[in-house]
Amino acid sequence: MSFNDKINQPEGRRLEFKSKIPAGPEIAKTIIAFANDAGGELYIGVQDNPRNVLGLDEDDLLMLEEKISNIVHDNCNPIILPEISFFRFQNKYLIKIQIYKGNNPPYYLKSRGIDSGTFIRVGSSNRAASPEMIAELERRKNNISFDSILIYEKELSEIDISSFVRHFKEKTGENAGMQTLSKLRLFDSDQGKELPTNALILLSDDDLQSRLFPYAKIECARFKGITPGDFIDQKTISGPLSLQAESAYQFILRHISQGSSYDGVYRIDRWEYPVTAIREAIRNAVIHRDYSLTGKDIKIAVFDNKIEITSPGKLLPTVDYNQMEAGQSDIRNMVLAPVFKKLGIIEQWGNGLQLISDEMKQYPEIDIKWNEPGMAFRISFIKRDYIEQPESRPELEQEPRPESRPELRPESRPESRPELEQDQRHESGQELKQESIYDAVILSLFNIALSKGKLAKALGQKSVSGGLKKVISKLMEEEMIEWTIPEKPNSSKQKYRLTEKGKGYYKTKFGNDE
Repeated sequence: MSFNDKINQPEGRRLEFKSKIPAGPEIAKTIIAFANDAGGELYIGVQDNPRNVLGLDEDDLLMLEEKISNIVHDNCNPIILPEISFFRFQNKYLIKIQIYKGNNPPYYLKSRGIDSGTFIRVGSSNRAASPEMIAELERRKNNISFDSILIYEKELSEIDISSFVRHFKEKTGENAGMQTLSKLRLFDSDQGKELPTNALILLSDDDLQSRLFPYAKIECARFKGITPGDFIDQKTISGPLSLQAESAYQFILRHISQGSSYDGVYRIDRWEYPVTAIREAIRNAVIHRDYSLTGKDIKIAVFDNKIEITSPGKLLPTVDYNQMEAGQSDIRNMVLAPVFKKLGIIEQWGNGLQLISDEMKQYPEIDIKWNEPGMAFRISFIKRDYIEQPESRPELEQEPRPESRPELRPESRPESRPELEQDQRHESGQELKQESIYDAVILSLFNIALSKGKLAKALGQKSVSGGLKKVISKLMEEEMIEWTIPEKPNSSKQKYRLTEKGKGYYKTKFGNDE
């Protein structure tokens, strides 16, 4: 890609623009984040927002090159060797800093040390790496995958792998005996004991699977409309990994339609979405997700206008979804991948993206998009010409009188707060602004946990409205509230409560911590 093309690209995982060299170690953070990830390019002399080529003084170029080299040398550890070059664009001088994927991670700021000075690239920003991510970088340096690590809580003979043995026999015709398990690196010996790897636990029915990996599951949902809110159907797919992909695929097929056309006397059936591409996306989500990340599961969401598949863990540094036909192949889970290949879940190394690309050509009415929301990878199949149908009823009921809100303490009732008194007139009635609902939810949950239904009643709603669901979703994303039973999102006993961040917001805004 030429710079003429790059200048029109948004900042992202491998690209950043700076109008000038920032003060302090900021530029070192970017260089470290690039080196810890897929590498990247940093251009000096270009303003990002709004995008504007400012250029640099030609007489300052050598001085700036030396300054950049000194910043990198003085602040980065282990040693990073960027390529620094000058070039002209639109008759203006710019500096290009090329950083390659490092072979000796984690890279970090010397002044902060590994624990607080390691940075990774998330979207277009640099973020301090979590302990989990630092451990992953250490494993990457030593060419060790998380799924190959031994588990010491139980010996191999104590692990329940009955369903995996049956499935293996069914798909391969072979017995999953000791020799086969050893060849597949599903266990190893240490201190005279035969111990299972993380991979074998993930493939097993054993209680260790749910205890060590409670989020090694797929949460599937069919939503009404085009945003998260009203559920039409939900399913949690847990248990042995080798069985999860097929169950998730079948969930999607239940919620999309299949039409027919005729070529002469022959009937041709065609799904509304490219199901081969979707199947590959599900396989990739299960095979390549980062199982070291706690608190994150695979999510499959079917909307009226799109299907989204979100997998924990960033896209592998060497894989580029913009180059689907390049036959790319990289493996995060080095033990699980050969097992999945043996079972037929992986058909051929490096052909997954090619299959997606080939089928997308047969579906010009569907767009495929991908992004990395935080520490996750999401692929979306979107109907290009979808037209949303208008709602036939208002989302929120008219606000009732304050006396009907017994769950709120008198001093915390929304009507006593000027921020919550402003209503928005609507042709179908009077509804609260989302900002008002936001604060009302915070007030309602102070020092008490409430279910979604009780929360709706506390706000004076007859039922849980779509507006309330959106606000709850926003509060969850902002980590202002949390589930009381996070390991069972769909539990009938599930309630919401304020996080420490939410309590801090309450105290700051309402000045009351009693």
